[in-house]
Amino acid sequence: MPRSPLALAALASVAVPGLDVYDVLRSPHSDADFDVVIIKDATGKRWVVRAPKRAAAGAALEAEMGLLQALARAHDAGLIEFDVSRPKGAAAMSGEEGGRAVVYTEVRGAPLDLAAIEPGPGLAASVGRAIAQIHELPPSLVEDQGLPTYDADEYRLRRLTELDAGVQTGLVPPRLADRWERQMENVAWWRFEPTVTHGDLGEHQILVREGAVAGIVDWMDARVADPADDLAWLAAAAPDDVYESIMEAYVMARRETRDAHLTDRARLSSELALLRWLMYGVRTDNENVVADGRGMLADLEALLFDDDQSAPST
Repeated sequence: MPRSPLALAALASVAVPGLDVYDVLRSPHSDADFDVVIIKDATGKRWVVRAPKRAAAGAALEAEMGLLQALARAHDAGLIEFDVSRPKGAAAMSGEEGGRAVVYTEVRGAPLDLAAIEPGPGLAASVGRAIAQIHELPPSLVEDQGLPTYDADEYRLRRLTELDAGVQTGLVPPRLADRWERQMENVAWWRFEPTVTHGDLGEHQILVREGAVAGIVDWMDARVADPADDLAWLAAAAPDDVYESIMEAYVMARRETRDAHLTDRARLSSELALLRWLMYGVRTDNENVVADGRGMLADLEALLFDDDQSAPST
């Protein structure tokens, strides 16, 4: 059962001594893994409280705490311009789930609206610079927290393993599976320098204030891996001129030599996200998610092969 906002507010008062809760409201970011509330203290300052609903989510929350503290130090040192939520305390929870509820400072800003971005030097460039700053962080920042770290070939083989598992279900359209396998076996695509990655980047994770990126949240999937993963949502959904503006700013802010197949892998990553959603439904025996995933894969197959017979497969 979801914990009530009042129960989470009480935990926040335990986690942060002296926190005087004035108001509390449930956050729209509550999901299958976390109960989330926003609380206001007597001074009007807003705080975020997250409580895991299962053990695996609790372990991810604990790992994220250390990373957020390291990211906050990186922000204060000028390595990143955007802010992150800063953990200020945690309180043990009773019940079968156990774990700890964590209290964070709230990053002010509204979620990015990709459809509202104009090409050019404004918000599009700010998004590109912010993603580049993530990828320029020292890998040790993630490694020191015990989070996953891959080299390029390890990551390619990991993707192939994911594809094999999907194919074995019999639910992946063969033309898509063949396309993805060819792209993964084209080793020229996979000559990249692994970087710190957010791992779950999208509109809801990027907060905007006064026409620029103000904060990036939800770091539980961070790892050292393929930088293309953080660009997948843009490759899939951004208009071409906006994508070009974002990538121009991104490339200018990177010190790494040119990655000739960065966008190719970003597009592949965006397609594989549909496979991962399908496999999540398979693992959790959720028929609705499986049906949704199959439908999205069928739509992608039609887009790539049926609607445009000239679409490249590699």
